[in-house]
Amino acid sequence: MGTRSKVTGSSPHHSENHSVERIGWLRAAVLGANDGILSTASLIVGVAAAEASRGSVLIAGLAGLVAGAMSMAAGEYVSVSSQADTEKADIAREASELQDNPEAELDELTGIYVGRGLTPDLAKQVAEQLMLRDALGAHMRDELHLSEMTAARPVQAALTSAATFAAGAALPMLIATVAPEWIMGVAVTVSTLVFLAMLGAIGAAAGRAGMAKPVVRVTFWGALALAITAGIGKLFGTVV
Repeated sequence: MGTRSKVTGSSPHHSENHSVERIGWLRAAVLGANDGILSTASLIVGVAAAEASRGSVLIAGLAGLVAGAMSMAAGEYVSVSSQADTEKADIAREASELQDNPEAELDELTGIYVGRGLTPDLAKQVAEQLMLRDALGAHMRDELHLSEMTAARPVQAALTSAATFAAGAALPMLIATVAPEWIMGVAVTVSTLVFLAMLGAIGAAAGRAGMAKPVVRVTFWGALALAITAGIGKLFGTVV
C-alpha cells in the first residue's frame, strides 16, 4: 500500500521548512526595503515638484537615505530590545514560580493541555513528562508562547532594517540620477510603484502567502504617499 510518509534515502525523518522560522528577519527586511523605497522616492518627488535642480534633489535624497537607514536601525534596535527585555523578565518570573510552587505550575500546564483537547489524565501525564525533561522549556513554549524561532534579536533586526532601507532607497536615487531632469519626478514615481509591487510580491513569496493582496496594498499606499508629497512640493514650490 502507498504511504504518505516523506522518506528520502535511508533516513526515516521528514524534514519540513516553515515560514514562521523566517518571520523575524523577513518582517524587518520587508519593512526596511519598503520604507527605503517609499520615503526616499517621496522626498525626491516632493523636492522635484518644487522645481529644484537635480543636484538639490539628489542631495536631499542622499540625506534621506543616510538619515532613514540610521533611524530604522535605531528604531528597530530599541523596539526589539524592549521585546527581548520583556521576554527575559517573563522567563525569569516563570523560573522563579517553578522553583517556588512546582505543583501549581504542573496544574497550570495540565489545564493548558486540557484546553487543547486532551483528557485530564492524559494532560497530566503529558505535563509531568515534559516538566520532568525540561520544565522551564515546556512553560516557555506552551504558557508564554516563546520559542527559539520567534525570539527577539535586536542586533539582527537593526542591521537588517538599516541594510534593506539603504538598498531600497538606492533604487529611486538611481532613477533620479539617470532620468532626464524634465521627467525625473514622473520617472521616479512610476519606477517606485513598480519597485513596491515587486517588493510586495517578493515578501509574499518569501512568506509563502498569496501575492495579490500584498502587491495591491503596498502599491496603493505608495501611490497615495507619492501623490501627497508631490502636491506639497508643488504647492510650496509655487509659493516660494
